[in-house]
Amino acid sequence: MSSRFTARLLVVRCLLAPRRTQQTSPFIAASLVSTAVASDGGLLSRPMPWSSLGHQCVTGAFFSTRPSALDEGKNPAAIDYRSLMSEEDFHILADETIHDLLEKFEEYGDAIHVDGYEVDYGNHVLTLKLGTLGTYVINKQTPNRQIWLSSPVSGPSRFDCDATTKTWVYRRTKANLLQLLEEEVSKLCGEPLNLC
Repeated sequence: MSSRFTARLLVVRCLLAPRRTQQTSPFIAASLVSTAVASDGGLLSRPMPWSSLGHQCVTGAFFSTRPSALDEGKNPAAIDYRSLMSEEDFHILADETIHDLLEKFEEYGDAIHVDGYEVDYGNHVLTLKLGTLGTYVINKQTPNRQIWLSSPVSGPSRFDCDATTKTWVYRRTKANLLQLLEEEVSKLCGEPLNLC
């Protein structure tokens, strides 16, 4: 796995008072240090004073090849999906899920009256057209071991298989694929849809 090169803003400090001859604070003096090497091998770039407007602005950027501890909790951790599920198991589970959705969407289409309702499956892509209400596209992404959803309501989502429950879950919001589709399609079409 290649390392990511990530830029981090270390310090941004602006003093909006006009330049005067006064003693520099220890914080600003520390900010004016030239390039140095951080403990993890990253570089501290030399801050540049912004004096052209009569103000002093000091900035610095920290560049590191390691993820920042500040990012923890904001984004899901990187996962090597190939280590979680074999390609064969992924295809079995993803195909089963998509084919079940195909059957249930076709049954649902027979029970409701929405102009332009159409279900299509081809090239491992399931498309649910709801006329003027929008279009859903569901497909499997084998390299990532994910099912991807494009929704007219919630936008794009990538669902990973939860091995314990054998369900597809969007890691950022913990949304379940089937429950999300039930809620959105039911709301758009005005009729309840049961996918679980």
